[in-house]
Amino acid sequence: MHTYEVLRRPIITEKNSMLLAQSKYTFEVSRDANKPQIKEAVEKAFKVKVTSVNVICVPGKMRRAGRQRGMTSPWKKAVVTLEQGQKIELFEGV
Repeated sequence: MHTYEVLRRPIITEKNSMLLAQSKYTFEVSRDANKPQIKEAVEKAFKVKVTSVNVICVPGKMRRAGRQRGMTSPWKKAVVTLEQGQKIELFEGV
């Protein structure tokens, strides 16, 4: 898997905004990606030093639209912790 296929998009929520004070950033990642691949992708894309990566598999949920029922897609997210004093400019001002 290519390095830039690992990261899908940043996840910007109220809870994740509070984690920014602890130098933790959250991304949606490819379902096939593992921790070393995620670490390499973040370091290469944003020129920062990653200390740890936590991965969470988010299951799909049942949704309804009238009589139709369906499932949302399952996805994977990663919480990346950076070294003290480093930050990713993409998340600033959110």
